Amino acid sequence: MFKKYLLFIFLILSAVSFGQVGGKSVYQFLNITTSPRQAALGGKVITFYDNDVNQPMFNPASINDEMDNRLSLNYGSYFGEVTYGSASYAYTYDRHINTFQAGVNYVNYGNIDGYDEDGNPTGTFTGSEIALSFGYAYNIPFTDFHIGASAKLIGSSLETYSSYGGALDLGAIYIDEKNDINYALVIRNLGMQFTTYSGVNERLPFDVMLGISQEVENVPIRWHITLDNLQQWNVAFANPVDAQQNFDGTSTPENPSFFKNALSHVIMGAELFPTKGFNVRVGYNFRRGDELAIENQRNFSGISLGFGLKVGRLKFDYSYSRYTLAANNSLFGLTINFAEQSY
Repeated sequence: MFKKYLLFIFLILSAVSFGQVGGKSVYQFLNITTSPRQAALGGKVITFYDNDVNQPMFNPASINDEMDNRLSLNYGSYFGEVTYGSASYAYTYDRHINTFQAGVNYVNYGNIDGYDEDGNPTGTFTGSEIALSFGYAYNIPFTDFHIGASAKLIGSSLETYSSYGGALDLGAIYIDEKNDINYALVIRNLGMQFTTYSGVNERLPFDVMLGISQEVENVPIRWHITLDNLQQWNVAFANPVDAQQNFDGTSTPENPSFFKNALSHVIMGAELFPTKGFNVRVGYNFRRGDELAIENQRNFSGISLGFGLKVGRLKFDYSYSRYTLAANNSLFGLTINFAEQSY
């Protein structure tokens, strides 16, 4: 049976082996991490299988009855006037057999100054994007495999232009309870535009990810490793900082090595006291750290930190992500457990 599942996975990967990275696709806001726990651990973790109701936004296979009647609200500010956030809720019915999850994530670009082709001001305009999702997971009988899917409706508007689309996320988790190891596979943003901005169809930010995590024996730490954008090998950025200077004053662009490309797929994180009421988290995103590096300066790009604190039915989460010396990001989250009795 295990071989059949592996064959199924490889068939899917073969069928969708093309993809996009960075700004080469539409609806890029779908890649923004809106969960403080996710952000603190590097930005993309797909191996959680607990009561974190935010997790289905990245891996629908994680939906389970421990999330029942939990609501999560998250908010953060990006650069300038850009704000973003998300909400997620899960509900279990039918004797704890079926759990469904619904979510929304959005980004508001604030007021943007407009100019015509001659540089004359035309006033200000706004832009925003939103995605509504609905997910469900299923535990394959007599196995430790969990599979899930999430359907998304997407809307985007910028000035007088707008676009609508749909996407599907597919996920799988295998839980090795004996060794406390979780393995995960996620295929995100399989979909298309229903209507375009100006008559040109654009691809969605398709992403294939693999993940593994383990809680260390006798130590209250769970580490996570995620490999993202596996549908495309060459994701490393030729950073001008690493260009080779020639004697005639010109420069030769960097040719990213095999090792640099390999590291550009890696995201690492660790969570201290993962099952307790207080958690400390740290992560590192190798591609972000490399792309935002500054010559002859140590700016710690790619590092993220955070914590979680549970007080009664409430869980507070916070993350801090380092981008550059002038641009950092803080994300705040509140989860309410309506199923827990209050006294």
